[in-house]
Amino acid sequence: MISERAATALATVATICWCVQLIPQIIYNWKRKDCTGLPPIMMFLWVISGIPFAIYFCVSRGNVILQVQPHLFMFFCSISFVQSCYYPPTKLALWKIITVVVGIAITDIGMEVGFILWLRPLYDRGIHWPDLIFGILATVLLAIGLLPPYFELAKRKGRVVGINFWFLFIDSLGAWFSIVSVILGNMDVMGIILYCVIAGMELGIFISHFIWFLRFKWFSKEKFVEKDSKDADDDDETNVGKSSDSSDPEKNEQDQDEDEGTSSE
Repeated sequence: MISERAATALATVATICWCVQLIPQIIYNWKRKDCTGLPPIMMFLWVISGIPFAIYFCVSRGNVILQVQPHLFMFFCSISFVQSCYYPPTKLALWKIITVVVGIAITDIGMEVGFILWLRPLYDRGIHWPDLIFGILATVLLAIGLLPPYFELAKRKGRVVGINFWFLFIDSLGAWFSIVSVILGNMDVMGIILYCVIAGMELGIFISHFIWFLRFKWFSKEKFVEKDSKDADDDDETNVGKSSDSSDPEKNEQDQDEDEGTSSE
């Protein structure tokens, strides 16, 4: 352990980030009354991933802040999950949503109590592989949970719709602080991988929207401006030609003579 105090401080900051990261998304969903672009399966998998996530850190006796973190993460994910099911385009019946949430809560309590009491003595005796399985499972669920937004991006040529960027930013920030806290603390490789998965997948969403903005907003705007300026130049040349013809006295006098000759005939 490099620095327990630094690890605790960074883990605390990361936990604060993960306490509030979904608040902008929750407010965003509530104001829009629409969750188009925010797949319910994403929030569901994130809620479910919190169960092995919590078991892993509790069994390995990680930093206290890291043990609290998964439970806060599950709580806010659950709110966002309910919104994504209740608002369009999903619009599930309220009783179905309540049934799913209650089922998740019962499963979470049962699994945490059962596996933590069973695996902690094994972990203390040096048998770490059962706990490692839960860490791997949490990582896989988090990664799979971030795949549905990529399908939404593919539908819209890379544009992010329905996902609040403040949510992504704060969540990514929490992941990076957690990575550093684990490095300075007990150097838990699985913990580092778990947080890197979150940070990397969310960075990909940012990059996707940035590329979409360049392709369909910035460059198209430049082309539009260039086209307008070209049309304006063409109009100016036409107007200059007309004005030059009308300002030439010899040509005007010649045209007048031709008109008089034609009329005399």
